[in-house]
This record gives sequence, C-alpha cells and structure tokens, in this order.
Amino acid sequence: MSDFFQNGIITTLHDFNTIDIDRMEARLCDILKRRNIALILPIIPRDLMSPAFSDIIAEISQVPYISEVILSLGQTSNFNDFVTAKRKLSSLTQTHAVVWSSGPGISDLFEELADNYLDVGPDGKGRGVWTAMGYVLSNRKLTVIAVHDCDIRNYSRNMLARLCYPCSVRGMDFEFTKAYYMRVTDKIYGRVTRLFFTPLVRALQRTVGHPEFLDFLHSFRYPLSGEICMTRSLAHVMRMPGDWGLEIGTLSEVYRCCSITRVCQVDIADRYEHKHQVLLPDDHKAGLLKMSIDIARVLLQTLSAQGIVYSSHFFDALQASYLHMAREAIDQYAADAIINGLPYDRHSEGQAVESFAEAVRLAGQRYHDDPTDLPRIPAWNRIMSALPDFPERLSAIVTEENRQADQAIIAEKHRALRNLDLPADDSQANLMETS
Repeated sequence: MSDFFQNGIITTLHDFNTIDIDRMEARLCDILKRRNIALILPIIPRDLMSPAFSDIIAEISQVPYISEVILSLGQTSNFNDFVTAKRKLSSLTQTHAVVWSSGPGISDLFEELADNYLDVGPDGKGRGVWTAMGYVLSNRKLTVIAVHDCDIRNYSRNMLARLCYPCSVRGMDFEFTKAYYMRVTDKIYGRVTRLFFTPLVRALQRTVGHPEFLDFLHSFRYPLSGEICMTRSLAHVMRMPGDWGLEIGTLSEVYRCCSITRVCQVDIADRYEHKHQVLLPDDHKAGLLKMSIDIARVLLQTLSAQGIVYSSHFFDALQASYLHMAREAIDQYAADAIINGLPYDRHSEGQAVESFAEAVRLAGQRYHDDPTDLPRIPAWNRIMSALPDFPERLSAIVTEENRQADQAIIAEKHRALRNLDLPADDSQANLMETS
C-alpha cells in the first residue's frame, strides 16, 4: 500500500518497492545457518485439485529458504484424499510431509488426549494447524513457522518472503507477524473485516472504553488474514482456537503471550485474490454468518477474561452501536468506490450489515447462556507436560502414514506401466526412473 504511516500500537512494515525478491531470498538463505523455516499449509480435500493450489506449490518449489513444507489435511477420513495430497507435493524440492489431522492414526492420539482431559475440539482448520505445529515442534531444528492459506489465486514467492522476513532476520526479531493486503479487484471485497469486525471493535470501544486489547486489534489493517508467521517459542505456549474465530482467537493469544513491541503486520501484496465465501442470512451454522458469530464470541469472552463486566442492557447497546458504526462504514466505502471508479452496491452491503447485526445479537445470547464456552485447544507446552513424548509419537505416525502414501503412489505407477503393455526392458527402466 502506498503510504508509510505507523498507526496503532503495533509496528507496520510497508512495501516501498525498494527491494527485489532476489535480495530478500538471499538474506533469508543466510539465516538458514541458525534458523530453519517451516511452512504449514492448511487444506481440505475440495481444494486439493484447484488451480490456485497447484500454482502455490509450483511457486513454493522455487523458494530456497524453506526447510520443510507441511500440508495439514483435515475434514476427511478417506485414504485416497491423503494419497492425492501427498502426490500434489511431489514437485517440491524441500522436505515435505502431509499431516492427516483427521486420519485414523492421529485420531487415536486425540482419543488419548481426551482420556487425559485435554480436548482438541472438532475437526477444523484450527485443529489442523495446531496438529501441524505439533509435528513441527517435534523437529528441534525448525525455529520459525509460517502459515498461509491454499486458495490464493495470485500467489507469488514475494508474499512468502515478506511474511517470513520479520520473524527470521536478525535485527528485526519479531515473535509474530500478520500479513495485510488490499482486497480489491473488480470491486471492494473483505466484507467481514470492513462491515463487521472493524465496526464491532469500534462499537466495543464506545461501550466498554479503550482497553489495550481493543486498541491492539484495531491496529491491524487486515485482522482476518490467514497468513501469519511466528517463532517456535510462541508456538509452544499459544492456545489455538478451534472454530471460525481462529484468526481473532490467535491474535488474542498473541496479545496474551507477547510484548506488543514484538508483534508486527507486513504488507505482502498490492492485491490479494482468493475464493469468496457466501453470506447466507438464514444459516447460522455456515458461511460468513457463522464466522461472524464465532468472531464476536471470541471478542466478548476475551474481554470478559480481562475483567470487563457486561450489564443487563449491554448487548442491546452493543448491537445499536454496531449498526451505527457499520452504516458509517458503508458511506465511507461507497465514497472510496466512487473516486476509484468501482461499482458499489449499497443495498447488498446494507443487507450484510443487517445479517451481521443479528450475529452480534446471537453471540451476545450465547455468551449470556455460557460465558466460559470458548473452544481453545491446549497449548503444546501443556500437552508435553502431560505426555512428554507426544510430539515424537505424532511425528512417528506422520512419517509412517506418509510412507504408506508413497507406497500407494508407487503401486499406482506399477499399474500404469502394466497397462501400457511396454516391453519388459522398457518397463523396468521406466519403473526404476519413477521410483
């Protein structure tokens, strides 16, 4: 973004277009002597065959400073999905593995955790990222952990380099980095951030005052981005949220665990394009409405844990204040669209705000019914306190499952060669080459 303004209480790292990707990657390669970087890619089966994911893997294969790539596969118990995921990584030049967080081996480990009163929650992105972090932590050489989504349609190596730089390079030494970018292509996107999260934070500032946590959240330009980087020590102590509140829940944990001076946000792209989720006004269990309810619950419960007390009429006031702030945001973005020659549908934006206002009401109701129901997966330091060898056993399962997937892929190549009906000598030569 074309500015150099430092706003809020965290450091903002801009892109002045004064350094090229080769210089950044060369500097990151230098730090491999003392810091190895792992990259976690959370994914679900339906995205495995997407063009965006294929392009991401092709770009990552050219990155020289990543030591290991971990694909976190969830929401499937189908071994064929696991084999497909493993096959999609075959072009990578880095060490790589698939962590099958919903597979039978890791599911047995989850049952053992439950027997020890350590609940890891339902199968979802949060649990998948948490499991992959446990696998990373089993390798003491990996000291920096980056995470980004797999549906980025305009992905480039520059995004990854800028994401990893602040936590990796000496002289910066941040513990946590969050990416930001502009969500504009043919129109202005990012409705949950523009019309829900930011107006809600401002409404909370009006109703409860200015606790530092709200100022912290308000400092992030794109708080819902899925691109983060952190140090190994932070990954040890963070409690990972297990629902749609993952991004905001992660920020609340960063606020709890880190000094604000060790937190930054970094501009990784002029534009960022990924798949857009649908807002279903009548479905509270899916899509953007469920996401907004979970986000509001995280905010309310985090503030409550910090000593904020909600009066009997608080949630009515919060909903009214949110609506006021959100409608002001519509006016602001309408003007922004006009000066940039972009279409802007005030009606659909207004409908979204009305749905988000209902999300605020439902979140308040659920908080009132159970103020402590905030799904959090225990931090890895607690897991290792209860079961010291747990990360090593997790690593052993991941290694064995990946070996089985490799064998299945080789067997597929055997069958393909037999179907070609090649002469014996040619078949053997081809088989040796593919193996």
